[in-house]
Amino acid sequence: MIAFARANEQFERLNACLLGLSVDSNSSHLAWVYDIFCKTGIRIPFPIIADRNAQIARKYGMISSEVSTTETVRNVYIIDDKGIVRLILVYPMNVGRCIPEILRALTALQVADANQASMPANWIPCQPVILPPPQTFAQLEERKREIEKNQNGMTWYLSFKNPECCKIEK
Repeated sequence: MIAFARANEQFERLNACLLGLSVDSNSSHLAWVYDIFCKTGIRIPFPIIADRNAQIARKYGMISSEVSTTETVRNVYIIDDKGIVRLILVYPMNVGRCIPEILRALTALQVADANQASMPANWIPCQPVILPPPQTFAQLEERKREIEKNQNGMTWYLSFKNPECCKIEK
């Protein structure tokens, strides 16, 4: 909670809203939030849903019966503005989430969508993106000429471009 609270402004700059979900009660949430504030001075700026019957947690696969029938694993979901789950990261209960990776993945999704492109492995903001493959032979020939001229790819099905919108989060 503290790490997400500290990164909340970065998520907001990416037009993302944080939301917590817990199988604990609202009273427990209030106690955590108050304790965090008293000990650190950090306010949790996003809502935390009390899912006491774990109905939501079960639907989203947050309770792993191999680990526990009541405790949730530490899942992160990126859900787009159309309500589509675009990415799921599952962290075991004993491993903390990686906020820089979550921000990178969110940025990658947004840049990929804005550029109708894909991201190569280990992509970081402002690096080239992968162009979609040509759909016709004429497009293939054009792509090959473009690669020869611009040195922006390995072959017609793997070529790159600089993204039109570059986002760097700090």
